[in-house]
Amino acid sequence: MRLLPTRLIETLAPARLGRSFRFLLAASTIDNAGDGIVLAAGPLLVASLTKDPFLVSLALFAETTPFLVFGLFGGVAADRFDRRRMVILANLARVALFALLVASIVTNVVSIGLVLVILFAIGTAEVMADSASSTLLPSIVERADLGIANARSSASMLLTNQLLFPPVGAFLFAVDRIVPFATNAIAVLASAILVARVVTPVRDERAGRSSVVADLKEGLSWLMAHPPMRTLTLTILTFNITYGAAWSVLVLYATQRLGMDEVGFGLITTAIAVGGVIGTASYARLERRFHLGDIMRVGLVIETVTHLVLAVTTSALVALAMLVVFGAHAFVWGTTSTVVRQRSVPDEVMGRVGGVYRVAIQGGIVIGTPIGGLVATAAGITGPFWFAFVGSAILVAVLWREFPKIAHDAEV
Repeated sequence: MRLLPTRLIETLAPARLGRSFRFLLAASTIDNAGDGIVLAAGPLLVASLTKDPFLVSLALFAETTPFLVFGLFGGVAADRFDRRRMVILANLARVALFALLVASIVTNVVSIGLVLVILFAIGTAEVMADSASSTLLPSIVERADLGIANARSSASMLLTNQLLFPPVGAFLFAVDRIVPFATNAIAVLASAILVARVVTPVRDERAGRSSVVADLKEGLSWLMAHPPMRTLTLTILTFNITYGAAWSVLVLYATQRLGMDEVGFGLITTAIAVGGVIGTASYARLERRFHLGDIMRVGLVIETVTHLVLAVTTSALVALAMLVVFGAHAFVWGTTSTVVRQRSVPDEVMGRVGGVYRVAIQGGIVIGTPIGGLVATAAGITGPFWFAFVGSAILVAVLWREFPKIAHDAEV
């Protein structure tokens, strides 16, 4: 029995990945568990302060806007400064902000305006933490092991942030609305302490050697001069436009087209998460058996077929089954694209290239979301899914020959 924890640890984080990876994975898991709690508790807090739909929508806007506004600058900072220290400081800032939120609730001075400001500040700190943490893995794990390391990180995020802890957050909010936010503050603090145990190679900080604008130009110039990474970035931007268009009306699609109630709509997230678990659990085997370019091709075909199935079906069971498959693709694609980036991009520009990539992810969704609303208004609730299907099919045809080139530099 005493061997069980050791065997479990070895399965989850093989010793060949190193002690630093285990600390980083533990930090990510605890951090994502806390964020999963707030994922449910945050909207509940906002809804308890206002019933105005516009103000409620501003909560999501406040959380996501920093990724667009500061994503590029976060990448510059990650290439300029000590990345581990940057993660720690950003997480400590998040702890302080959650403590401020808890204090405002305890003293009964909390307001929707204050919450929106705090959410924006937390989102900004998360941009800085994510910009730096995404560059740590390649410095502590061997190139050949980046696939399994990223798959393990994705799986921990999926289980804690998406599946297990959002219900816990709703329960804790029902107990007392300060509990989930205090719990997340503790989780983020524990994550910062664990990151401090990670040992990374010493990097020469670049602060003051050039301007921020010059650094941005250098990163963008590298990306534009590297066809595989340029194509990968354009791929995620364009596919997220089609994805954002379809998913923007998902709640209305579920109720009007599939006849689902609130609980049924919740099953959509669960179905995608279940697929994600399957995808991340299968990633190591997929990477051993198939070229990364072929994995990317099949994944985007699955995404295209998903839009088609959702456009034509009226069965909730068919839709949920398709979304399980989509969830597997989404997490396999996410892991593959991360591995390709980490293996192909030089360390000195990795933060800035990652920043551009994250902006492309968010930017595609921001562009696609209003398109979906307009198409649904003009063509009905399935219109965005037909738009997404046609757009994705065209993109797959255009980019089909490019995927092997994207993955070529990353093949071990």
